[in-house]
Amino acid sequence: MVLIDLRYRIVDVFSDRPLAGNALCVVLDPAPADVMQALAREVNLSETTYPVVTADDAYDVRIFTPSEELPFAGHPSLGTAWVLGPNEWTQRSPGATVSITADASGAVMTQPDPEFKDLDDGAAVIDALGLPGADAVVSAAVGGNTFVFALTDAAIDGLQPDLPALLSAGAGMVGVVRRRDDRSLHARVFVPGAGIAEDPGTGGAAGAIGLLARRQWGTDADVTIHQGIEMGRPCVIEVHAEEGAIRVGGKVAACAEGRFSW
Repeated sequence: MVLIDLRYRIVDVFSDRPLAGNALCVVLDPAPADVMQALAREVNLSETTYPVVTADDAYDVRIFTPSEELPFAGHPSLGTAWVLGPNEWTQRSPGATVSITADASGAVMTQPDPEFKDLDDGAAVIDALGLPGADAVVSAAVGGNTFVFALTDAAIDGLQPDLPALLSAGAGMVGVVRRRDDRSLHARVFVPGAGIAEDPGTGGAAGAIGLLARRQWGTDADVTIHQGIEMGRPCVIEVHAEEGAIRVGGKVAACAEGRFSW
């Protein structure tokens, strides 16, 4: 007797082609709550989502990394809406309610304004990242997640951060950002607090990154974030960084589909 039979799709977010961007597994059938974490661990992607459509234009979603549930996340939100089909969606997760416009090529979401505050021990974060210094080190709360951001003029391609030291410094989600020019940023995001050494493309952090870059460097409101290059998973994240009207989006590519069945 089959006890579990769940359809899933794997898509690559922030990419116009498969096998790039940030991969996401979307489980299309109602999953028992007691297997959600185990399936996310089995897939072992940055995130796995479990949407439940509640109206023609709305759904609830739960989001899991291989080790824990998240209240909100960016690339899972965009990828889930895209899988559910072209529409103006309202997505509800434990940490945020957002609007997402999905079309044939990708998706764009509104994003809650981040709540910024200065970090008490920015020097410890800089040391753990292996940076020679930073223009600013700031904490930001977004949709129930807390990020620490370091803005730097130093090259970040070769960073090999001390992940346990980041956790000891209270930085479980850490973004490092370098300005390329007034409309382009290079970012890397390390998430030791969720069991992810490095994330290829972090939509949940992108709005805050865009706002910080405007404040610190005077970049444009419309900015492109390049992430995941060092991992061989290049992501292109488009951001409109305006307080009260933050938008984050990108392309989405289909990659695989199948069934969990046992």
